[in-house]
Amino acid sequence: MIDAYAPAVALAPTLLTLTAYSLALWVYQRIGWELLLPILTGTALVAITLLAMDVPYRMYKESTALLSWLAGPATVALALPLYAQRQRLRGIWWPLLGAVLAGSVTAVVSAIGIAWLLGAQWEVMMSLAPKSATMPVAMPVAESMGGVASLSAVAVALTGISAAVLSAGLFSLLRIKSDMVRGFALGAAAHAIGTARAVQLSETAVAFAALAMGLNALMTSILVPLIGGLL
Repeated sequence: MIDAYAPAVALAPTLLTLTAYSLALWVYQRIGWELLLPILTGTALVAITLLAMDVPYRMYKESTALLSWLAGPATVALALPLYAQRQRLRGIWWPLLGAVLAGSVTAVVSAIGIAWLLGAQWEVMMSLAPKSATMPVAMPVAESMGGVASLSAVAVALTGISAAVLSAGLFSLLRIKSDMVRGFALGAAAHAIGTARAVQLSETAVAFAALAMGLNALMTSILVPLIGGLL
């Protein structure tokens, strides 16, 4: 009898994740408050449910392997809106490269510098250094420099969520209305979470967010070992 319910039990974490995100998205669309971003409230709802039901994270991760796998095709699909912007990219490659280089250097140096001023040890500084890169890049880069992958993952998540939540107010304060600029800034500063936020802006914002996320990941993987080697 227990075996008959095994498939349903195995699908429960996936259904929980989809339901939590759908509910969080519905609330966000109704209220529009930046602190209610689906990536934040949906994750919190899943975490609270897992804690309440005493479900180990390892079991949840194994049961939602399909969703993790789908992140790969979803990332590749970001090339479609970017391809649609190919004509606009031809004349602005150098400004874009300069912008992402400045952003990457600032992100790495500021993370290391603030951690050093607060008396952090080397492994903490190297764990925080790649915080603005996407997680699959940040974690191995941190480990290669003596950092802790799990701490780096937390730093990446907090960076992305913070940037996504604060971006609307900052863009408004700076009077930035261009979806190209907003999307590029979100992708460079907040990696995949920022790109997900750009989806709510426009196709143009998504395209430039995806471009910035990829370029920043490449820059970070070069800069962290380079800057770390100079210290």
